[in-house]
Amino acid sequence: MITNDLFKRILIEPIQRGINKLLIVSGYATSAMAFHHLTELKRLGNTNVEIKLIIGMCSSEGISLNNHNGFKQIMNESDGRFQCSYRISNPPTHSKVYVWLANDNPRISFLGSPNYTQTAFNEKLQKEALAICDNNDALSYFESMVGDSIYCNHPEPESMVQIFNDKIFQRQPKNIAIASSATKNSIFQPNFESLEQISVSLLDKYGNVQHRGGLNWGQRPSRNPNQAYIQLSPKVYNSDFFPIKKIHFTVLTDDNKTLICTRAQKNVTGATIETPHNNSLLGEYFRNRLGLANGAYITYEDLIRYGRTDVTFIKIDDENYYMDFSVP
Repeated sequence: MITNDLFKRILIEPIQRGINKLLIVSGYATSAMAFHHLTELKRLGNTNVEIKLIIGMCSSEGISLNNHNGFKQIMNESDGRFQCSYRISNPPTHSKVYVWLANDNPRISFLGSPNYTQTAFNEKLQKEALAICDNNDALSYFESMVGDSIYCNHPEPESMVQIFNDKIFQRQPKNIAIASSATKNSIFQPNFESLEQISVSLLDKYGNVQHRGGLNWGQRPSRNPNQAYIQLSPKVYNSDFFPIKKIHFTVLTDDNKTLICTRAQKNVTGATIETPHNNSLLGEYFRNRLGLANGAYITYEDLIRYGRTDVTFIKIDDENYYMDFSVP
Protein backbone atom coordinates (compact mmCIF):
# COMPACT_ATOMS: atom_id res chain seq x y z
CA MET A 1 0.00 0.00 0.00
CA ILE A 2 1.29 3.46 -0.93
CA THR A 3 0.61 6.28 1.54
CA ASN A 4 3.45 8.79 1.03
CA ASP A 5 4.57 10.99 -1.89
CA LEU A 6 1.43 10.06 -3.79
CA PHE A 7 1.71 12.77 -6.43
CA LYS A 8 5.25 11.74 -7.35
CA ARG A 9 4.81 7.98 -7.04
CA ILE A 10 1.40 7.66 -8.72
CA LEU A 11 1.26 10.54 -11.20
CA ILE A 12 4.91 11.14 -12.18
CA GLU A 13 7.27 8.19 -11.62
CA PRO A 14 5.45 5.62 -13.84
CA ILE A 15 6.48 7.69 -16.87
CA GLN A 16 10.06 6.50 -16.36
CA ARG A 17 8.93 3.08 -17.61
CA GLY A 18 8.21 4.38 -21.10
CA ILE A 19 4.53 4.90 -20.32
CA ASN A 20 2.72 7.60 -22.29
CA LYS A 21 -0.97 7.53 -21.30
CA LEU A 22 -2.88 7.83 -18.02
CA LEU A 23 -6.54 6.85 -17.64
CA ILE A 24 -8.36 8.10 -14.55
CA VAL A 25 -11.74 7.39 -13.01
CA SER A 26 -12.29 9.70 -10.05
CA GLY A 27 -15.43 10.44 -8.07
CA TYR A 28 -14.48 14.12 -7.87
CA ALA A 29 -11.78 16.15 -9.57
CA THR A 30 -10.64 19.75 -9.93
CA SER A 31 -9.40 21.64 -12.96
CA ALA A 32 -6.66 23.15 -10.80
CA MET A 33 -5.30 19.63 -10.26
CA ALA A 34 -5.33 18.92 -14.00
CA PHE A 35 -3.47 22.16 -14.70
CA HIS A 36 -1.01 21.47 -11.88
CA HIS A 37 -0.35 17.92 -13.14
CA LEU A 38 0.16 18.99 -16.75
CA THR A 39 2.40 21.86 -15.68
CA GLU A 40 4.60 19.52 -13.66
CA LEU A 41 4.82 17.02 -16.52
CA LYS A 42 5.86 19.83 -18.87
CA ARG A 43 8.45 21.08 -16.37
CA LEU A 44 9.97 17.60 -16.32
CA GLY A 45 10.02 17.41 -20.11
CA ASN A 46 7.17 14.89 -20.44
CA THR A 47 5.11 16.75 -23.04
CA ASN A 48 3.87 13.66 -24.89
CA VAL A 49 1.90 12.14 -21.99
CA GLU A 50 -1.84 11.88 -22.61
CA ILE A 51 -4.37 12.04 -19.76
CA LYS A 52 -7.99 10.91 -20.00
CA LEU A 53 -10.18 11.69 -16.98
CA ILE A 54 -13.73 10.54 -16.20
CA ILE A 55 -15.41 12.27 -13.25
CA GLY A 56 -17.81 9.76 -11.77
CA MET A 57 -20.13 11.65 -9.42
CA CYS A 58 -21.40 14.17 -11.99
CA SER A 59 -24.48 12.12 -12.78
CA SER A 60 -25.90 12.69 -9.30
CA GLU A 61 -24.13 15.79 -7.94
CA GLY A 62 -23.12 17.76 -11.01
CA ILE A 63 -19.98 19.87 -11.19
CA SER A 64 -19.14 23.42 -10.20
CA LEU A 65 -19.04 26.12 -12.86
CA ASN A 66 -15.50 26.89 -11.68
CA ASN A 67 -14.25 23.43 -12.55
CA HIS A 68 -16.43 23.01 -15.63
CA ASN A 69 -14.99 26.15 -17.23
CA GLY A 70 -11.49 25.19 -16.11
CA PHE A 71 -11.69 21.69 -17.58
CA LYS A 72 -13.02 23.05 -20.88
CA GLN A 73 -10.22 25.59 -21.07
CA ILE A 74 -7.52 23.02 -20.37
CA MET A 75 -8.98 20.49 -22.81
CA ASN A 76 -9.36 23.06 -25.59
CA GLU A 77 -5.77 24.31 -25.14
CA SER A 78 -4.01 20.97 -24.57
CA ASP A 79 -3.59 19.84 -28.20
CA GLY A 80 -5.14 16.48 -27.33
CA ARG A 81 -2.96 15.84 -24.28
CA PHE A 82 -5.90 16.13 -21.88
CA GLN A 83 -9.49 14.90 -22.15
CA CYS A 84 -12.12 15.25 -19.46
CA SER A 85 -15.51 13.53 -19.43
CA TYR A 86 -18.47 13.58 -17.02
CA ARG A 87 -20.39 10.42 -16.13
CA ILE A 88 -24.02 11.01 -17.09
CA SER A 89 -25.67 7.70 -16.06
CA ASN A 90 -26.67 6.32 -12.69
CA PRO A 91 -25.49 4.89 -10.46
CA PRO A 92 -22.79 7.52 -9.96
CA THR A 93 -19.18 6.37 -9.58
CA HIS A 94 -17.31 7.19 -6.38
CA SER A 95 -14.24 5.01 -7.07
CA LYS A 96 -10.71 6.21 -7.84
CA VAL A 97 -8.69 4.22 -10.38
CA TYR A 98 -5.44 5.25 -12.12
CA VAL A 99 -4.26 3.20 -15.12
CA TRP A 100 -0.95 3.83 -16.89
CA LEU A 101 -0.50 2.53 -20.46
CA ALA A 102 2.34 2.24 -22.93
CA ASN A 103 1.15 2.13 -26.55
CA ASP A 104 -2.37 1.35 -25.26
CA ASN A 105 -1.20 -1.63 -23.20
CA PRO A 106 -1.77 -1.32 -19.43
CA ARG A 107 1.51 -1.43 -17.50
CA ILE A 108 0.67 -0.40 -13.92
CA SER A 109 -2.62 0.43 -12.20
CA PHE A 110 -3.64 1.81 -8.83
CA LEU A 111 -6.87 1.65 -6.83
CA GLY A 112 -7.48 3.64 -3.67
CA SER A 113 -9.00 6.62 -1.92
CA PRO A 114 -7.61 9.88 -3.41
CA ASN A 115 -9.71 11.89 -5.82
CA TYR A 116 -7.91 13.70 -8.63
CA THR A 117 -7.45 16.87 -6.58
CA GLN A 118 -4.41 18.68 -5.19
CA THR A 119 -5.77 18.30 -1.67
CA ALA A 120 -5.98 14.51 -1.95
CA PHE A 121 -2.49 14.22 -3.41
CA ASN A 122 -0.86 16.35 -0.71
CA GLU A 123 -0.33 14.32 2.46
CA LYS A 124 0.13 17.54 4.46
CA LEU A 125 -3.50 18.36 3.74
CA GLN A 126 -5.18 14.94 3.63
CA LYS A 127 -4.23 11.31 4.28
CA GLU A 128 -4.94 8.92 1.43
CA ALA A 129 -3.79 5.48 0.27
CA LEU A 130 -3.45 3.60 -3.01
CA ALA A 131 -2.51 0.03 -3.89
CA ILE A 132 -1.42 -1.64 -7.10
CA CYS A 133 -4.27 -3.57 -8.72
CA ASP A 134 -4.79 -5.85 -11.73
CA ASN A 135 -4.07 -4.01 -14.99
CA ASN A 136 -6.71 -5.71 -17.12
CA ASP A 137 -9.40 -5.24 -14.49
CA ALA A 138 -8.52 -1.56 -14.14
CA LEU A 139 -8.53 -0.96 -17.90
CA SER A 140 -11.86 -2.78 -18.30
CA TYR A 141 -13.31 -0.68 -15.49
CA PHE A 142 -12.28 2.57 -17.20
CA GLU A 143 -13.59 1.40 -20.57
CA SER A 144 -16.93 0.45 -19.00
CA MET A 145 -17.40 4.13 -18.06
CA VAL A 146 -16.67 5.61 -21.48
CA GLY A 147 -20.06 4.92 -23.07
CA ASP A 148 -21.90 6.59 -20.18
CA SER A 149 -19.78 9.75 -20.23
CA ILE A 150 -19.81 13.06 -22.11
CA TYR A 151 -16.85 15.31 -22.89
CA CYS A 152 -16.72 18.47 -20.80
CA ASN A 153 -16.60 20.60 -23.96
CA HIS A 154 -19.71 19.01 -25.42
CA PRO A 155 -21.88 21.79 -26.94
CA GLU A 156 -24.66 21.41 -24.36
CA PRO A 157 -23.33 19.71 -21.22
CA GLU A 158 -25.95 21.38 -18.98
CA SER A 159 -28.64 19.25 -20.61
CA MET A 160 -27.01 16.14 -19.15
CA VAL A 161 -25.05 17.35 -16.11
CA GLN A 162 -26.03 19.97 -13.55
CA ILE A 163 -23.50 22.82 -13.39
CA PHE A 164 -23.43 24.72 -10.12
CA ASN A 165 -21.86 28.04 -9.18
CA ASP A 166 -20.58 27.12 -5.75
CA LYS A 167 -19.88 24.50 -3.11
CA ILE A 168 -23.19 25.02 -1.31
CA PHE A 169 -25.08 23.44 -4.21
CA GLN A 170 -22.28 21.29 -5.62
CA ARG A 171 -23.00 18.28 -3.44
CA GLN A 172 -26.81 18.33 -3.59
CA PRO A 173 -28.65 15.37 -5.14
CA LYS A 174 -29.55 16.07 -8.75
CA ASN A 175 -33.34 15.91 -8.27
CA ILE A 176 -33.18 18.52 -5.48
CA ALA A 177 -30.86 20.69 -7.54
CA ILE A 178 -33.18 20.62 -10.54
CA ALA A 179 -36.18 21.59 -8.42
CA SER A 180 -34.22 24.43 -6.83
CA SER A 181 -33.01 25.86 -10.13
CA ALA A 182 -36.01 25.33 -12.38
CA THR A 183 -36.06 28.97 -13.46
CA LYS A 184 -32.29 29.45 -13.76
CA ASN A 185 -31.42 27.36 -16.82
CA SER A 186 -29.75 24.77 -14.57
CA ILE A 187 -26.86 27.12 -13.65
CA PHE A 188 -27.12 28.45 -10.10
CA GLN A 189 -26.40 31.99 -9.11
CA PRO A 190 -23.77 32.37 -6.36
CA ASN A 191 -24.82 32.28 -2.74
CA PHE A 192 -21.70 32.92 -0.67
CA GLU A 193 -23.07 34.30 2.58
CA SER A 194 -21.55 31.57 4.73
CA LEU A 195 -18.15 31.50 3.00
CA GLU A 196 -14.94 33.31 3.96
CA GLN A 197 -14.14 36.38 1.88
CA ILE A 198 -11.59 39.18 1.71
CA SER A 199 -11.15 42.47 -0.11
CA VAL A 200 -7.88 43.01 -1.99
CA SER A 201 -6.90 46.52 -3.09
CA LEU A 202 -5.65 47.13 -6.62
CA LEU A 203 -3.72 50.15 -5.31
CA ASP A 204 -0.37 50.27 -3.54
CA LYS A 205 0.03 51.23 0.11
CA TYR A 206 0.10 54.90 -0.88
CA GLY A 207 -3.24 54.66 -2.70
CA ASN A 208 -1.77 54.72 -6.21
CA VAL A 209 -1.81 52.35 -9.17
CA GLN A 210 1.67 50.86 -9.44
CA HIS A 211 3.70 52.30 -12.33
CA ARG A 212 5.50 49.08 -13.34
CA GLY A 213 3.94 46.54 -11.02
CA GLY A 214 0.50 45.18 -10.20
CA LEU A 215 -1.89 45.82 -13.08
CA ASN A 216 0.94 47.57 -14.97
CA TRP A 217 3.56 44.87 -14.46
CA GLY A 218 4.15 44.53 -18.21
CA GLN A 219 4.59 48.25 -18.81
CA ARG A 220 8.32 48.05 -19.38
CA PRO A 221 10.66 47.36 -22.33
CA SER A 222 10.62 43.87 -23.87
CA ARG A 223 7.55 42.78 -21.89
CA ASN A 224 3.98 42.04 -22.94
CA PRO A 225 2.20 45.22 -21.76
CA ASN A 226 -0.81 43.17 -20.62
CA GLN A 227 1.19 41.24 -18.02
CA ALA A 228 -0.21 41.84 -14.54
CA TYR A 229 -0.49 40.48 -11.03
CA ILE A 230 -2.63 41.23 -7.99
CA GLN A 231 -0.55 42.39 -5.05
CA LEU A 232 -1.58 40.94 -1.68
CA SER A 233 -1.13 42.77 1.58
CA PRO A 234 1.00 41.14 4.33
CA LYS A 235 -2.19 40.40 6.28
CA VAL A 236 -3.54 38.39 3.36
CA TYR A 237 -0.39 36.63 2.14
CA ASN A 238 0.55 35.62 5.68
CA SER A 239 -2.88 34.04 6.20
CA ASP A 240 -4.12 30.68 4.91
CA PHE A 241 -6.87 32.19 2.75
CA PHE A 242 -5.05 31.33 -0.50
CA PRO A 243 -2.97 28.20 -1.14
CA ILE A 244 0.79 28.56 -0.85
CA LYS A 245 3.11 28.81 -3.86
CA LYS A 246 3.10 26.02 -6.46
CA ILE A 247 -0.50 25.11 -5.65
CA HIS A 248 -2.85 26.12 -8.46
CA PHE A 249 -6.41 27.28 -7.91
CA THR A 250 -9.34 28.15 -10.15
CA VAL A 251 -10.97 31.58 -9.97
CA LEU A 252 -14.49 32.13 -11.30
CA THR A 253 -15.25 35.82 -11.88
CA ASP A 254 -18.55 37.60 -11.42
CA ASP A 255 -18.91 37.81 -15.24
CA ASN A 256 -18.42 34.00 -15.56
CA LYS A 257 -14.82 34.00 -16.77
CA THR A 258 -12.39 31.40 -15.40
CA LEU A 259 -8.76 32.05 -14.52
CA ILE A 260 -6.32 29.40 -13.27
CA CYS A 261 -4.05 31.14 -10.80
CA THR A 262 -1.22 30.63 -8.38
CA ARG A 263 0.70 32.71 -5.87
CA ALA A 264 4.14 34.01 -6.76
CA GLN A 265 7.01 36.26 -5.65
CA LYS A 266 8.43 36.82 -2.16
CA ASN A 267 8.78 33.75 0.10
CA VAL A 268 7.06 30.36 0.13
CA THR A 269 3.66 31.93 0.77
CA GLY A 270 3.72 34.17 -2.31
CA ALA A 271 2.78 37.84 -2.10
CA THR A 272 1.01 38.08 -5.46
CA ILE A 273 -1.61 36.29 -7.55
CA GLU A 274 -0.73 35.49 -11.17
CA THR A 275 -2.00 33.42 -14.10
CA PRO A 276 1.06 31.15 -14.43
CA HIS A 277 0.63 29.78 -17.96
CA ASN A 278 0.25 33.30 -19.37
CA ASN A 279 0.80 36.34 -17.15
CA SER A 280 -0.97 38.59 -19.65
CA LEU A 281 -4.37 36.92 -19.09
CA LEU A 282 -4.96 38.76 -15.84
CA GLY A 283 -4.05 42.10 -17.39
CA GLU A 284 -6.24 41.45 -20.40
CA TYR A 285 -9.12 40.61 -18.08
CA PHE A 286 -8.91 43.85 -16.08
CA ARG A 287 -8.36 46.01 -19.16
CA ASN A 288 -11.46 44.51 -20.73
CA ARG A 289 -13.52 45.16 -17.58
CA LEU A 290 -12.23 48.75 -17.45
CA GLY A 291 -13.08 49.34 -21.11
CA LEU A 292 -9.43 49.84 -22.08
CA ALA A 293 -7.51 48.59 -25.09
CA ASN A 294 -5.20 45.60 -24.75
CA GLY A 295 -1.83 46.77 -23.49
CA ALA A 296 -3.11 50.12 -22.25
CA TYR A 297 -1.53 51.71 -19.19
CA ILE A 298 -4.01 51.54 -16.28
CA THR A 299 -4.38 54.71 -14.23
CA TYR A 300 -6.02 55.56 -10.92
CA GLU A 301 -8.59 57.55 -12.88
CA ASP A 302 -9.50 54.44 -14.90
CA LEU A 303 -10.42 52.57 -11.70
CA ILE A 304 -12.34 55.54 -10.29
CA ARG A 305 -14.27 55.94 -13.52
CA TYR A 306 -15.13 52.23 -13.46
CA GLY A 307 -16.27 52.43 -9.85
CA ARG A 308 -13.91 50.15 -7.89
CA THR A 309 -10.31 50.11 -6.68
CA ASP A 310 -10.46 46.62 -5.16
CA VAL A 311 -11.68 43.09 -5.80
CA THR A 312 -13.44 40.69 -3.45
CA PHE A 313 -12.29 37.08 -3.26
CA ILE A 314 -14.59 34.40 -1.85
CA LYS A 315 -13.12 31.05 -0.86
CA ILE A 316 -15.29 28.19 -2.06
CA ASP A 317 -12.72 25.55 -1.11
CA ASP A 318 -8.93 25.12 -1.22
CA GLU A 319 -8.86 24.91 -5.02
CA ASN A 320 -11.81 27.10 -6.06
CA TYR A 321 -12.43 30.82 -5.55
CA TYR A 322 -14.85 33.49 -6.74
CA MET A 323 -13.64 36.98 -7.66
CA ASP A 324 -16.09 39.88 -7.63
CA PHE A 325 -15.14 43.04 -9.54
CA SER A 326 -18.71 44.15 -10.16
CA VAL A 327 -20.08 47.66 -9.58
CA PRO A 328 -23.64 48.63 -8.59
